[in-house]
Amino acid sequence: MRLAILAHEKFPDRAKTAVGLLRYTDHEVVAVLDRDHAGDRVRDHIEDVQDAPVVAGIDDVPDIDAFVVGIAPIGGGFDETWRDDVTGALERGAEVWSGLHYHLADDEAFAALADEHDTRLWDVRDPPEDLTVAEGVARDLDATVVTTVGSDCSTGKMTATCELVEAARERGWSAGVVPTGQTGIMIEGWGLPIDRTISDFTAGAVERMLVERAEEYDYLFVEGQGAITHPAYSAVTCGILHGSMPDALVYCHEAGREAVHGYESFSLPDVGAHASLYENLAEPVSPTSVVAGSLNTSKLSEEDARKAVDEFGEALDEPATDAVRFGCEEILDAL
Repeated sequence: MRLAILAHEKFPDRAKTAVGLLRYTDHEVVAVLDRDHAGDRVRDHIEDVQDAPVVAGIDDVPDIDAFVVGIAPIGGGFDETWRDDVTGALERGAEVWSGLHYHLADDEAFAALADEHDTRLWDVRDPPEDLTVAEGVARDLDATVVTTVGSDCSTGKMTATCELVEAARERGWSAGVVPTGQTGIMIEGWGLPIDRTISDFTAGAVERMLVERAEEYDYLFVEGQGAITHPAYSAVTCGILHGSMPDALVYCHEAGREAVHGYESFSLPDVGAHASLYENLAEPVSPTSVVAGSLNTSKLSEEDARKAVDEFGEALDEPATDAVRFGCEEILDAL
């Protein structure tokens, strides 16, 4: 499929869905919409991903099969300045994919256009209605379960998960992704949006996905969300931790980040103490341990990145790497 991705005023640093698709999707990205950087190309801002022109709006986009809302602001609301772009995509007959909490299918104007042009509105954060509580069986599955956790939102958990699966497959391992967020679901084409489930059913939703895939893969890498100390999203993180009952944890952090994004009055804890907190929280349900770390060093020079990774590993007292920049061998060896 040919995709265009909306990332107005957020590309690339605050458009993790857009960047995730550019890096991992099997589809062809033909344009990124960002009115602040129109006229640039993707690789003017980020390397090692698909390249595409950055354009101001839908009128500058070539033929596409799908249009993706590639940003998700805090709270997941819809910005009315995006309406013309979504409308234009629907009028072309393109599918529209959205990871917002605001469901486009509930918008009367969008729903009417999708019906008129016989196309699909895919609200990725729309879980099935038959979810239920966990049965506590994930720890008994015949697969090694690895869950990514971290110090905050947007620290590289989804990225580390995808990189680990790719690297594991290169080693010949039977490995699969368990997507729990909108970006992972769009990349993989399946999954459950854990931050949209009823609280009682969060662990059960994760467990369901693991049970569905356990016979297919020897290693299942669960995409983490949020952080257990996040002032807004800790419930999601705890649900994934207890629902996945992982055999191992990979701890993710962004170099230089000292406060919770969007909640800067909350300082991030020491990474070593924080990693131990994950282990302590998991232990009564299913004991596990942090076996390695992945540090996002994208804002650092090569020399500073290697130093930061070394310091991060010392703080965790475990092997560490930047999964994108330096590969995943240390993590796979630890597993």
